[in-house]
Amino acid sequence: MTTVTEILEAHPVRDDIDDAVLAACIQACAECTQACTSCADACLGESGVEHLVECIRADLDCADLCSITERVLLRRTEASIAVVRETLEACAVACRACADECAKHADMHQHCRICADVCRRCEEACRALLDVIG
Repeated sequence: MTTVTEILEAHPVRDDIDDAVLAACIQACAECTQACTSCADACLGESGVEHLVECIRADLDCADLCSITERVLLRRTEASIAVVRETLEACAVACRACADECAKHADMHQHCRICADVCRRCEEACRALLDVIG
């Protein structure tokens, strides 16, 4: 059992959201925040960084939105489903944009390849949770 699963199960507020899907999305957002932050930093260390400006921007935007999404999802008491939906949608869009941008550099930079993969998994997790909450 992960810490996320454990804390979700211990929460006194219960709703109809599947804890496993919710936990998977929270975990995916945390991993994506880490991957995007690290990728942005690695891009800054590359020679020819001027060619990676869009990638760095996408990384940082995605990391911020994933971090926000993770925190919004962890707060279940009196949650606004509209806010949750829009946050998940924004995160999925940022993940797709970041994955697409990182994929452009994946052949030259392994950190971009890894980041693109993590972003795609996070987008999928956000979409899966959106499907569950309707």
